[in-house]
Amino acid sequence: MKDFTALPDLAGRRLGGSVVAANDEAFAERQNLIMPEPPTFRPYTFGPRGQIYDGWETRRRREPGHDWAIVRLGLPGVVRGVVVDTAFFTGNYPPGVSVEGTAVDGYPSPDELEQADWAALVARSPVGGDAAFAFPVDAPQRFTHVRLSIYPDGGVARLRVHGEVVADPRLLATGPLDLAALANGGTVTGCSNDFYSSPTALISPGEARVMGEGWETARRRDDGNDWVEFLLAGSGVVGLAELDTSHFVANAPGWAALRCRRGPDEDWADLLPRQRLQPDTVHRFRLAAGPEVTQVRLDVFPDGGMARVRLWGTLTGDARGALAARWFDLLPAEQAREILTGEYDMSPVDAAAVVAARPAGEFDRLPLPLQAGCRPVHSE
Repeated sequence: MKDFTALPDLAGRRLGGSVVAANDEAFAERQNLIMPEPPTFRPYTFGPRGQIYDGWETRRRREPGHDWAIVRLGLPGVVRGVVVDTAFFTGNYPPGVSVEGTAVDGYPSPDELEQADWAALVARSPVGGDAAFAFPVDAPQRFTHVRLSIYPDGGVARLRVHGEVVADPRLLATGPLDLAALANGGTVTGCSNDFYSSPTALISPGEARVMGEGWETARRRDDGNDWVEFLLAGSGVVGLAELDTSHFVANAPGWAALRCRRGPDEDWADLLPRQRLQPDTVHRFRLAAGPEVTQVRLDVFPDGGMARVRLWGTLTGDARGALAARWFDLLPAEQAREILTGEYDMSPVDAAAVVAARPAGEFDRLPLPLQAGCRPVHSE
């Protein structure tokens, strides 16, 4: 089975995650849980709260119960695995943990989240100190929030929630959008080398703040070149490519090219011929009108690093419809019913029947109000 830790950390701060609530953070702040950097520790470093820990730590419990923290995923999606890391917590780690998930439309408050329907992702499990514990997850639903519970108290350095992004089609622009963006459902399907950093950084939200927030390969000592392959959010036509070498001053690629194809069994075709690149520069290239494609390959020559890749274009009507159907099929039942009744004025009886009939599988099998709300642009 593929290592789930190779998938994006949906809860990570770099993707927009936030720890929106915790019942206690007396010793160390809850936001440390989702920091992208590995945890660190400096012994005998004390502040007003005691020894400073790079993690989340609660007070010693003197009453029944347990502690918890709620994380809003930066990018909602299907969770494939969770890592609970107790690094440097040796005499103050929790003996057990559990993780739950929920899906809520909009921007709920912490009080509203506490009243939401939560599904088990990781059953209560034993953990130890100063180690990372990986838990595969089998819950094929789209979640927006997770809740980490520790039993009864203690400290956790990091929480990683690895999975696949499932974009909300109601929020996708009807015009041009970044077809490669992780937030829109794009993924990295392969690369030649990720010695220094993951190529998923190339399609992550926002601008890279430092060189370490991009993708960088080892130095090549042969006649080859490095590459990354992307699966787009859906079939579409790419009209503008952005190759960003920001912060790569002495280690940017000398040249780059883009190729594309419509399916995995087809040959690669030129999308952007080989172009010279400059260090620490955002390069934008207009592309000639081309065919509908689903995959794009970036070749860099011979090696080096890049901060971001943006592929601006338009989805086909069929692709937009497929995204809508997948999103609806992955919604937890309660959220799906609430969307149909609250946003599309469907009766509770009709909404329950539609949800019970899932998976829809195809856009044309979705209820008409939902089809209109997702605003697909059908191909001729």
